[in-house]
Order: sequence, then C-alpha cells, then structure tokens
Amino acid sequence: MQLGTVIGHVWATRKNEDLNGCKLMIVEPYDYPGHDKPSPIVAVDQIGAGIGEVVLVVSGSSARVSVGHGDGPIDHVIVGIVDKVELDEASMGQAWTEMDHEALGRNK
Repeated sequence: MQLGTVIGHVWATRKNEDLNGCKLMIVEPYDYPGHDKPSPIVAVDQIGAGIGEVVLVVSGSSARVSVGHGDGPIDHVIVGIVDKVELDEASMGQAWTEMDHEALGRNK
C-alpha cells in the first residue's frame, strides 16, 4: 500500500471491457524525505475520492481482487481516503510527527 494525493481524472471512451464502469484517477504518491520521488499513477476509484484528497492505494493482485476483477488489467486501486498520518520523528529524521491533509499534499 502507498499514500498519495489525487491530482486528476482520466476519461477513456475506448478501453478494455474489464474497465467499463471504473472511475480512473491520477494519484501522485507521497514523496517521503530521503527517498526518490515516485511518478504519478492511474488508479481505479470505487470509493469516491476527489482531487486534492490524500488516499490509500493498493497495487497488483490486491488491487484486482478489491474491485472484483481478478483477471482484469488493473494495477492500482484507491481503497481509502486518509484523515491523518503519524510519522515517527526519529525514523524520518525530520521534525514531523503528525501530518494532516495539507502536509500530505503535493510538493509544489
């Protein structure tokens, strides 16, 4: 699982039939200090996340199973909207012990 911020929508009128009815969102994974910045991903959203929200994303077989498409071409699924995250200051090497939606948002 990973945390990220929803940064956009994807519309595709022609797609694999397993994706019919799936809402597609662009998610920018959270950039943790001291780690490489990951690229944005496209994730199926079945919980109603909106742009700017911090979300929890699963990938691989967990993603396909969570939306009932065990054999479908689904790599990432939004499975939760995050209210708060607590990070251990010593582990992160930063003066951050709590982060809310604003702190978890995209680096600008």
